[in-house]
Amino acid sequence: MADVASGGGAGAANSAPGLENLVSAARAATDQAGAARAFPPVHLWNPPFCGDIGMKIARDGTWFYRGSPIGRMPMVKLFASILRKDPDRHVLVTPVEMVLVEVEDAPFLAVTMAREEGPGGPQLVFRTNLDDETRAGPAWPIRFERSAADGVKPYVLVRGDLWALVTRPLFLDLVEMGEVRDIDGARMFGVASGGAFFAMAPAHEIEDLA
Repeated sequence: MADVASGGGAGAANSAPGLENLVSAARAATDQAGAARAFPPVHLWNPPFCGDIGMKIARDGTWFYRGSPIGRMPMVKLFASILRKDPDRHVLVTPVEMVLVEVEDAPFLAVTMAREEGPGGPQLVFRTNLDDETRAGPAWPIRFERSAADGVKPYVLVRGDLWALVTRPLFLDLVEMGEVRDIDGARMFGVASGGAFFAMAPAHEIEDLA
């Protein structure tokens, strides 16, 4: 298990009951799904819940195990492939066990964005910090949340109920390409992608977004 974490994490990994089984089961599940060029069907699995083993995804997208960052990207992608969002928590799921994952904000970050023009209008294509691609539209929406501490924060759906936080530079790009539309009798500022319009805020609040 020396490849699970860097900076001293290997010893912690070796002392964790069940972690090696989790990695082995995850590899088996992703290998089987990979043959079909798909992610494992985690939404179909309901194994026993094995509790909290110290997995965490920080606000900046870094994965941790028992306080140590997981330094190998292939291992991070392996765990991400079996990540699932349940109504009250994020979990790693295999056919034989399920463990808790603490997620500080969103499990992914959207780090690049491209705008493609098509017959149905523009489409925004995002890539995450783990190289997942999501093409914003009706099935993969963009949502905007506002808080007193952070202001407006955009998220784009990646898969299942797993979202990527759009990084600040990309958010400013979204503001630059935004437009005003009438939505249910209200003038809203937002962005269009894939034939859908995603409202950020009432039009009179545009200046506050930047």
